[in-house]
Amino acid sequence: MPQLIRRLHMSTVSIIGSGGMATAISGRIAKAGHTVEVVSRDPAKARALADKLAAGATTGTYGAAPAGDIIILAVPYGSAAAVVTDFGDALDGKVIIDITNPVTPDMSGLVTPHGSSGAQEIAKGAPAGAHVVKAFNTIFGHVLAKGGRLDAFIAADDPEAKARVSTFIESLGLRPLDVGGLHMAATLEALGLMMIGLAKNGAGTWDIALNVDIG
Repeated sequence: MPQLIRRLHMSTVSIIGSGGMATAISGRIAKAGHTVEVVSRDPAKARALADKLAAGATTGTYGAAPAGDIIILAVPYGSAAAVVTDFGDALDGKVIIDITNPVTPDMSGLVTPHGSSGAQEIAKGAPAGAHVVKAFNTIFGHVLAKGGRLDAFIAADDPEAKARVSTFIESLGLRPLDVGGLHMAATLEALGLMMIGLAKNGAGTWDIALNVDIG
């Protein structure tokens, strides 16, 4: 019976992208027992990642309606808005997790307009029925892939979308921490930039993670 209950809570999660972060996140999703659908502009890269997961992972068609209700946008920020435009109404009713860090090429600052965030800019191009949630941008991919219980900060305006993403994050063995509405994505993106600066300067290693001590 416990196995049956566990299976009922598993679902298909679609990931758009096939790079390092897509690989790290999809690996954890597959290990958690969810079905991963990999979607990429390059079908060969999508197939290669799906084969690597080897846990019933499938591939989807770029621009077509993804199979999952939760979509992880795992592409560089520079192409994220274009990807959302390419999918258009196919994303209607979906929860879109934006994991991007909108940093400059030299990783010294953010490229977002003043008073906005990457997540908010992406949300502008999404269908009205889609809900953008900021998450995963403060966790380095290789640290995520190692396993372990890490803190995952989330920001979103829609309470239901936020609750679904929190449950999903917990299923991956991570601790979801709600930081507020989508306007707080700007703070999370600045935190992502700070983590990069800390890795390059104060820590001297990229093997770091930010965790909150709730006393």
